[in-house]
Amino acid sequence: MGILSRASYVIRSKVNAVLNRAEDPHETLDYSYEQLRDELQNVKQGIADLTTQKKRLEIQKRRLEENVDKHNQQARQAVEQGRDDLARKALEKKKQKMSQIEDLEAQIADLQNTQDNLVEKKNELQSQIQQFRTEKETMKARHDAAEASARVSEAMTGAGDEMENINRSIERAREQTEEMEARSAAMDELEESGAFESALSDGDDIDKELEEMRREGEVEAELETLKSETGTDGDTEAAASEAEPDTDTPSADPDIEAELEELKEEDEDKEE
Repeated sequence: MGILSRASYVIRSKVNAVLNRAEDPHETLDYSYEQLRDELQNVKQGIADLTTQKKRLEIQKRRLEENVDKHNQQARQAVEQGRDDLARKALEKKKQKMSQIEDLEAQIADLQNTQDNLVEKKNELQSQIQQFRTEKETMKARHDAAEASARVSEAMTGAGDEMENINRSIERAREQTEEMEARSAAMDELEESGAFESALSDGDDIDKELEEMRREGEVEAELETLKSETGTDGDTEAAASEAEPDTDTPSADPDIEAELEELKEEDEDKEE
């Protein structure tokens, strides 16, 4: 992917992100759901206020009914005492109270009808809110799935242009790995063959010569030990060489003589 293409892809992604944040379906759906819940709460509050008003009218009605009973008793007592005038006043008040009761009953009936309508609307609105809540969550899930699918598609579109570079990078990494494996195998082979012995050793030529002298000293010491054990030293060997050979002494073993000659030649080669 070229520089301009990459920049265009980045800018397009950022613009889409801004637009998505500006019109987020999650926020829109949640806001609408909260608005409906607020409306439902208002309806419930209206029902509560209306019910309270109806209860007040019912209390007032009961009081008027109590007054009606009271005026009946007053009228009866006035008649018993021969006071028709008082009985008439009591009955007039009774009529007034009964008229007020009729008005209150009409108002209470209207409030009851209004309350029933509001309760019905409240139940319908509540059912709609529950249904909207289910649809809201479904829409949010679908939106998230669609958004994820779109991101994958955009990523695949952007990644398709870079697959060639990725393949080349993998091939270079494979070649470098194989080269390092070959070098490691070659180093192991050279180390096994002893080619790196001098490089890996901490000693130098002086150390080697001293080691050689130490080994020769050990050999000479062992030889002197053998001579002392066999009772043979330098003087007896010289006397034996000057004396005439004993015809009765058996001749030396030719194999041993050959090995001694080889040892002498090796010593002469080392001295040279």
